[in-house]
Amino acid sequence: MLLKYFSKPNVIEAGCDEAGRGCLAGPVFAAAVILPFDFENKLLNDSKQVSEKSRNQLRQIIEQQSITWAVAQVSPEEIDKINILNASILAMHRALDKLNTSPQLLLIDGNRFHPYNNIPHQCLIKGDARYMSIAAASILAKTHRDEYMQNIHEIFPHYKWNKNKGYPTIQHKKAIAEFGLTEYHRKTFKSTLQTKLPL
Repeated sequence: MLLKYFSKPNVIEAGCDEAGRGCLAGPVFAAAVILPFDFENKLLNDSKQVSEKSRNQLRQIIEQQSITWAVAQVSPEEIDKINILNASILAMHRALDKLNTSPQLLLIDGNRFHPYNNIPHQCLIKGDARYMSIAAASILAKTHRDEYMQNIHEIFPHYKWNKNKGYPTIQHKKAIAEFGLTEYHRKTFKSTLQTKLPL
């Protein structure tokens, strides 16, 4: 399916998406992107539908050609305090805070959002497979988060975050059972607690 350019003509739209919501470890990342009206790229799609090589290529293109873009994160400690839904929305707000152009409309991937600075917003289920700006945000959120997880893998290699990126794979759960939790784990997640070593 071809991605739509914009929701409304002649309106400055920022697409927003998050990455890492279902992980047991690491922050949740979010990105906000405003694309130029003439932006085109045949590779651009929902980050889950794009190969790692293409995602990294698209990251460079989006960062170079967008009007403005930003990436932000919310830590595991914050996630445990406010829950993952609120943390995902907070990450989007933080990304929007960093944009150097003010959008007139926000296109949000998903079905929940908290109003931001009185800017109108639209929540769109599977929006990253429908609109270019949300797809671009999904690429940036995913690639920046993957890079972060690769870096902390060097500190805690037992959990294989370079491979699973913090998601609840069997290998990751076995490592939690054997080595316990780290400062990067989300302590309130049910799947994390079920694999925690007994005291």
